[in-house]
Amino acid sequence: MQDNSVENTPLQEVSRRDWKAYAVPVLALIGIFVAGYLSYIHWFPESSLCGDFGDCETVNLSRWATIRGVPIALLGMGMYVLILGLSIYRLRSQTETHSMIAPAIFGLSLFGVLYSAYLTYLELFVIHAICPYCVASAIIVTLIFGLSVRDMEF
Repeated sequence: MQDNSVENTPLQEVSRRDWKAYAVPVLALIGIFVAGYLSYIHWFPESSLCGDFGDCETVNLSRWATIRGVPIALLGMGMYVLILGLSIYRLRSQTETHSMIAPAIFGLSLFGVLYSAYLTYLELFVIHAICPYCVASAIIVTLIFGLSVRDMEF
């Protein structure tokens, strides 16, 4: 008699990975688009799509929007690209490398959260203008950080 029960084969294990394993690369990809758009409107502020929802131009043209002439948004895009690359590599690699990749994603996203908190403070209390895309990026990196915490072995 044949056993028709479902066994966990390696292929089924891969297809059953919890959604959190795919959430980080998806969030990083969204972050790349948001930061890319913010970089674009840094150089072309008249093309901003903030409308009535905020003041992207004021925030993106403030003196806090660059570090040594490099837009913060471009640096943020670099962070998201690194997180995307690391998270995809982690999905495709063996479990031995997870212990090396998890702290990298954790560290990058922690820095992103802390810097986003600083920038949000500046928006609210110094610049007196809110950029909804900046807020979206802060939320995205905070979500990535929250997901990365679960992978850390403290």
